[in-house]
Amino acid sequence: MEGPRVGVGVTVLREGRVLLGRRRGSHGAGEYSTPGGHLDHLESFEACARRETREECGLEIMVVRFHFLANVATYAPRHYVHIGLLAEWASGEPRVLEPDKCEGWDWYAIEAPPQPLFEMTRLALAALREGTAYFDLSG
Repeated sequence: MEGPRVGVGVTVLREGRVLLGRRRGSHGAGEYSTPGGHLDHLESFEACARRETREECGLEIMVVRFHFLANVATYAPRHYVHIGLLAEWASGEPRVLEPDKCEGWDWYAIEAPPQPLFEMTRLALAALREGTAYFDLSG
């Protein structure tokens, strides 16, 4: 892998709970994560968030807004510039639409998420608790 990639993660909230799924088949396998993925060429952050949430778990989201920015090398040699967005659940029930990437989706209390957490999800929850908008985990 050469150079950083841009990832977009979506912290989807519903009635004080957060949507998380257990990752499989890639870096962070076995860890709980929010929906998200790679930003496509010429795609807006919001469009990426909506697309990834729809593709991965079949949900529609609303009130999509900036949450945090992170420079992450935790899963080296992978290196990501991560754009964290917040969104409210609009409709649908979470379904596993990419079984090679996720074992299952569910809603969890923000204060008591399942463990272990994917690094970007850990940062997302820290940003919610602390109001932090920037993290640098590059080294």
